[in-house]
Amino acid sequence: MNRTTHTLPEELRRAAAEAPDKPFIRMLQGEWTYRQVDQDSDRVAAGLQGLGVARGDTVSLLLPNSIAFALAWFASAKLGAVTAPVNTAFRGAVLASAIDLVQSRLLIVHASLLAQLDEVRPQLATVRQVVVVEGLPGPDAIAWDSLLHHDAPPPLPEPPANFSDLTLLLYTSGTTGRSKAAMISHRYVLRQGQGVADGLGLRADDVLYCPYPMFHMDSAIMTIAPALVLRAVAAIGERFSVSRYWDEVRALQATVFDFMGATLTMLWKQPPGPQDRAHRARLGWGVPMPEWAPQFEERFGCRLVELYGSTEMGAIIFTPPDGPRRPGSCGKPMGPWEVQLQDEDGFPVPAGTPGELVVRSTEPSVLTDGYWAMPEATLAAWRNQWFHTGDVLKADAEGWLYFIGRRKDMVRRRGENISAAEVEMVIESHPEILECAVYGVPSDMTEEDVMVSAVRREGSLLSGQALTDWCQTRMARFMVPRYVRFLPSLPKTPTDKVEKFHLQQQGTAGAWDRESSPSLPPPSCTP
Repeated sequence: MNRTTHTLPEELRRAAAEAPDKPFIRMLQGEWTYRQVDQDSDRVAAGLQGLGVARGDTVSLLLPNSIAFALAWFASAKLGAVTAPVNTAFRGAVLASAIDLVQSRLLIVHASLLAQLDEVRPQLATVRQVVVVEGLPGPDAIAWDSLLHHDAPPPLPEPPANFSDLTLLLYTSGTTGRSKAAMISHRYVLRQGQGVADGLGLRADDVLYCPYPMFHMDSAIMTIAPALVLRAVAAIGERFSVSRYWDEVRALQATVFDFMGATLTMLWKQPPGPQDRAHRARLGWGVPMPEWAPQFEERFGCRLVELYGSTEMGAIIFTPPDGPRRPGSCGKPMGPWEVQLQDEDGFPVPAGTPGELVVRSTEPSVLTDGYWAMPEATLAAWRNQWFHTGDVLKADAEGWLYFIGRRKDMVRRRGENISAAEVEMVIESHPEILECAVYGVPSDMTEEDVMVSAVRREGSLLSGQALTDWCQTRMARFMVPRYVRFLPSLPKTPTDKVEKFHLQQQGTAGAWDRESSPSLPPPSCTP
């Protein structure tokens, strides 16, 4: 058992003492050493303490990727306070609900997002103070620079913070309902940092690049935390951009990069060029792993590995970065975890049979402590002493796990359970499709029909019939979509998750219907 019991501020202090002049956080805007981050977060902590922030308080952040985000998090942790970073795309009632949920008295906002905050500020139940980064604060707000240049001595919480105390409230994506705030402890962050470093074979000389929002676990917990425990560099991009991706990788001197959802597909489908290998990246990690991964590795000169995780537990399943790839597998559990695949009644399923992945830990404070102020949701997720992920996987005889899809992302069509993820993987391998979303829509035969919304390459004239004709030679007949709609883009969260409920709300109007213009017979009912 890993008996680490120190806190996030203690780990930062150690890093600043051991590697004071080594870069810790690198962005296009600049670079900050371990000593600078420690000292600057001391000053911000003293300023927050002067504003009344104390142990157990919640500090909300409405910030884009910036050094201010990292300093605010470390500063709050030094006071024993809890940081609640809010999705910067939230606005209106959703934004107000997210802030009120965690009962923050103080909120730190970037000037570029002030208009969103001002829309709801009169409705906020608990926020009394607002700190503004990079802008004029106004008469009822405080300038971030006044905290950053605070000259008071570093504060300490009384009594000192414990490793099991909370340091983060990370919101789930909220694409299908009200966002939940997962409660994350100091030990969760540091143990996860070590777990990611071990699972991916990361090194102290690595530069870990993440282009996703800092309010997301990929950036905060799976990039900054591993860098901290290794004394490596966390390179945080502005945002994901397919056209700027490799330029940013080169500029930040990244050796490891993170991909998510369709981002790898978008990079792969860019025209090949002489700069494809002009970078230092040796490893890319993410999910899902496409079937053309070997060709990507050959073209860009780096290894790709798949893993599995969630906000509530971090990354727990890894594919060995130096071993042979098992096509379709996300790996085996690694770390302080017990896992099972269970049926709907909670009984384990045999090898080869899909079941819901459930997890529990063998060490303290490495899983989320639940959802803030949502006891019913917490109890629903932790049934029978297992955390229920809602994801369906299957295992082979040797214990390798294969992701099938979200339990709520399955389409029930005429007696068949269809994984939307499996259909998406096939369709996205079409040379004229950039990305797609597959989902169920009501069927006139009861249950559901399969529908796909897809984004074509620029200039493509691919038709719905041509796409389904192509699909029928590559998947089971019952999986071939009935409805096809082409869109210029798919609705997404800032973490690149497709908001399928928006697509489902649009129904089938205007979509191409294979059963109205069939080039293959409709699927028969399952006997």
